[in-house]
Amino acid sequence: MPKAEIGWRREHEEDGERWDHYAQHVGKEWRFYRRLKRYDQWQSVAEPPLADWLELLDSVRRHITRRRLKPVDEERLIRAIRERFPEAKLE
Repeated sequence: MPKAEIGWRREHEEDGERWDHYAQHVGKEWRFYRRLKRYDQWQSVAEPPLADWLELLDSVRRHITRRRLKPVDEERLIRAIRERFPEAKLE
């Protein structure tokens, strides 16, 4: 059962279209999905880009201030981002 679902919209560089994205927190991992239009099927994203991870981090920080997630969730997410993108500058 997913613990949290966080969604956002982002314009892609390759086609210039706005895609809906969401990430599910299941166990100790985040699973990413995307779709182009409202009634399209969600597509799983195996290797999400850094932009998606940073958008997720921003959303997690906002959820912490609303007490929907715990600060430890932010720490785990930062650790996961640093494992995948060691060159990324995180605040």
